[in-house]
Amino acid sequence: MEELKKKIRDIEDFPKPGIVFKDITTLLRDASSFNRAVDLLGHRYLDQSIDLVVGIEARGFVVGAALAYKLNKGVILVRKPGKLPYKTHSVSYELEYGTDTLEIHQDAIESGQRVLIADDVLATGGTVRAVVDLVRKTGGEVVECAFLAELTFLKGRDRLRDVPIHSLIQF
Repeated sequence: MEELKKKIRDIEDFPKPGIVFKDITTLLRDASSFNRAVDLLGHRYLDQSIDLVVGIEARGFVVGAALAYKLNKGVILVRKPGKLPYKTHSVSYELEYGTDTLEIHQDAIESGQRVLIADDVLATGGTVRAVVDLVRKTGGEVVECAFLAELTFLKGRDRLRDVPIHSLIQF
């Protein structure tokens, strides 16, 4: 994991002063690191009963699509308002610096389908908490939330106590 961890660079003062952003694009551009990360994450779910993978806008699309391909499952996109063309469910949630909203197609997940939620980084947990609530609103069952990396000092797991969490790399 240390080699993968080294592929993620720090960006100081992004998106605002005082924040150190974990940039995964440096891991994604390195084919062997990206393949290794997807293989390690995907291997965890090969023997589990999963119907769909949900990717969270925007970097979660990359992680979610790669995992869906690895697991031979469909991928569902959770997007910001106005980006999905069909009828949607939406949820608004609190961020450290305001509020945001996410949407999912109403027919994206059938009642009882088992869903893996995928994103790049678990930070404060607000975004993924909203996605868990959206998946449940559609009738889906969240099997687990998977992340390339986790910022443990932000205690995002505390907002997700009712959902299993797996992160490949911890900071």
